[in-house]
Amino acid sequence: MPSTAKNTKKAPAKKPSAKRMPAKKAPVKKLSAKRAPVAKKVVKKAPVKRAPVKKSPAKKAPTRKSAAPTSAQRAAAAKRAAAAKQKAAAAVRVARERDARAKAAAKAKAAAAKQKAAAAVKAQKERAAKAKAAAKEREVQRKAREKAAAESKKQREIEAKRKAIEAEKLRKLREIDRRNQEELKRQERREAEERKRLEALERKMLSKPYGSDIAFLEELRGLLLETREVTKVDIAVMESEADEMLVDRERLEYDDEDGSSVASDIDRDQKKDFASLLRLKVDEIDVALARIDDGSYGRCDECYEPISKPRLLAQLPVFMCVSCRASV
Repeated sequence: MPSTAKNTKKAPAKKPSAKRMPAKKAPVKKLSAKRAPVAKKVVKKAPVKRAPVKKSPAKKAPTRKSAAPTSAQRAAAAKRAAAAKQKAAAAVRVARERDARAKAAAKAKAAAAKQKAAAAVKAQKERAAKAKAAAKEREVQRKAREKAAAESKKQREIEAKRKAIEAEKLRKLREIDRRNQEELKRQERREAEERKRLEALERKMLSKPYGSDIAFLEELRGLLLETREVTKVDIAVMESEADEMLVDRERLEYDDEDGSSVASDIDRDQKKDFASLLRLKVDEIDVALARIDDGSYGRCDECYEPISKPRLLAQLPVFMCVSCRASV
């Protein structure tokens, strides 16, 4: 009996320890190996509520006894049961504490993981924000560079256009200056030619074509004086005839019907006109004689070229050459 009692008493004490130890070690191993969510699942599956079931062998042990235990045995058994119950309660308390610690550790680990994930998300957001800000800054800088390049290009184009306009103005000014210089040179040439022409004309105007031929001029002087005397005689004859015709008209009575009076008046007028022409010729002879005196006779009054000697001898007096006389 005692042997059976000892066997019944020892069995419940060993069984709870053998069954509880894996339950205690398993959560620790799983918590250390896995993340917080897995640790929570392990804690839930821990056989914490099996402690009352393990007491059943101790209760059933007396039924197996063949004889009733003594008071000492019952007291010892009660003491052992109380010790086992106390030990089981302590084991349950330790298990609960361990579970609580595991839960706290898992919760702390989950909180740390959550905080870490939040920090990672925040860092990722910060990195994304920084990358976005950097991209925006790069875009702003790119646009600023493009705007500066466009402004610089526009400024270069404006400067090139301004330089082209200035160069064109300078070219036009140089061209105008060149043309003015050419025009000035042409004007100077024209003025020089005009001066030369005027000088030549003045020389011609003051020229004495036969001033060195004294004998020819004296010959012309004699012919002109002779012509002047003959012309004066002709003038006197014409004027006397005209006067006689006027006296005859007053003394005689002409028949107006046959026109004799009209014919007489016409003849008298013609003689008067011829006498006037002869007087002009005398004046021209006087001018020619004056020119012979200064040596300028024989010079054309139009072109100032010398008149040929045959013309000077053939016509007395003469002041124009054949070509100038033909163009008058």
